[in-house]
Amino acid sequence: EVERMAMRTQKELVILHKEGCERPNNTVTWLNMRNWISSHHHILCNKRMFSRRSQYRINELYSKVLMSEPNIHSDFSRLARWLTGTSVGLVLGGGGARGASHVGMVKAIQEAGIPIDMVGGVSIGAFMGALWCTERNVTTMTQKAREWSKKMTQWWRQLLDLTYPATSMFKGSYFNQTIYHTFGDTYIEDLWLPYFTITTDITASVMRIHTHGCLWRYVRSSMTLAGIFPPLCDPEDGHLLIDGCYTNNVPADVMKRCGAKYILAIDVGSQDDMDLTNYGDDLSGWWLLLKRLPFTSPVKVPNLPDIQSRLAYVSCVRQLEEVKNSDYCEYIRPPIDKYTTLQFGSFDEIKDVGYNHGKTFFTGMMKAGAYPPYLRSPDIQVSRIERRKSTTTQSTSYTFTDLAQMVCKVQRKPYSGVSDSSDDDYEADEEDTQEVGYASEPSGNILDSNHSPLMRRRTGGSLSLSENELESESEFYSRTRMPQ
Repeated sequence: EVERMAMRTQKELVILHKEGCERPNNTVTWLNMRNWISSHHHILCNKRMFSRRSQYRINELYSKVLMSEPNIHSDFSRLARWLTGTSVGLVLGGGGARGASHVGMVKAIQEAGIPIDMVGGVSIGAFMGALWCTERNVTTMTQKAREWSKKMTQWWRQLLDLTYPATSMFKGSYFNQTIYHTFGDTYIEDLWLPYFTITTDITASVMRIHTHGCLWRYVRSSMTLAGIFPPLCDPEDGHLLIDGCYTNNVPADVMKRCGAKYILAIDVGSQDDMDLTNYGDDLSGWWLLLKRLPFTSPVKVPNLPDIQSRLAYVSCVRQLEEVKNSDYCEYIRPPIDKYTTLQFGSFDEIKDVGYNHGKTFFTGMMKAGAYPPYLRSPDIQVSRIERRKSTTTQSTSYTFTDLAQMVCKVQRKPYSGVSDSSDDDYEADEEDTQEVGYASEPSGNILDSNHSPLMRRRTGGSLSLSENELESESEFYSRTRMPQ
């Protein structure tokens, strides 16, 4: 009946998970059974949401919830911000080993009390962003990122991966193993947070935006430097994919079109030397060779690899300048210029640089009174006493829209990582929890071999969007999203 609705509305799937669930799974099956769904959300719930209660206990519980300050880091707050069009997006750019600063920046963002609702990444940013969407824990994210960086310093293993450089210097098998061991068989649909990564499709010569499919494959594709590793074949259409940094190294514009209103864009890319020598109308290679001798004045002239690299990044540089000058995101660049692209052995040092810069950046914003608007909402700052009086003296009928608006505009509260609500008052009334029909295990025998095509319909590049397709979808979402 929903599929036959004449009005085109945005229909979304909300999947509830029990507290303690490590990560969702089988989301592809849920989505394939509901082709009319626009998007989906994974929500981690308190255990009392899955228990049966009397109406009296329900009223008592929600009276306490109404009188308490919501936690802006909870999944329900994230869902409320999405429904009201006030989501916070985090964009992590590419930059090789300098991407370790992303870990420190995420830690600083959490300590500043800023929620992260959506994540997008390119190259090393795709890797770090996927780690955060999988774990949502800074300690675990740091540990896994450090282990992967350590593997990238084991040169003897990489020497075994060398091959005849017809397409690339390395076969890519060891690089594939390091990424697969980090993410396993996880799909992008199973991540806690909405996530996308950018790749460059050299078959169709377009930028690709991946929001569905095998996580490790598209992360690996987004980290494929041309000439170093071979392009990865998209399992769905066979197109060859390489690093997304060649088309859009800081995709804040893509995040905006995906629905985020407030965006934090972290740039860790290398900066080209602009102070080059004017050598005239012609250039002799022998003259450049003589200038390398001692006691001669050095000259700054790009060599052939430098020129090829700059040509590859022409469109990316133009896109980056637009992001820097935009008014829809906060552009942040940690001081990591002294570190090279392959300096993975300095993980902890680079991570600390990102953390210290992020802490200073957000502290300065707070002191300057320029803190992000999604963390300060004076229009709803009312005391609990006034709220209690208003709820007891008059009968107010709240709709789900009103509650979502209240949750997403709550004043910033330091994140403690632990819910203030206690289950002690309600454990006596809890009954046996139903074990099917919720969380990440669809009821029925839908995972039998007879239904194996369900797992294949939504996994792969067919749901990876080009830039034009994303623009058309964002226009539809903007028409159907709830007005503020």
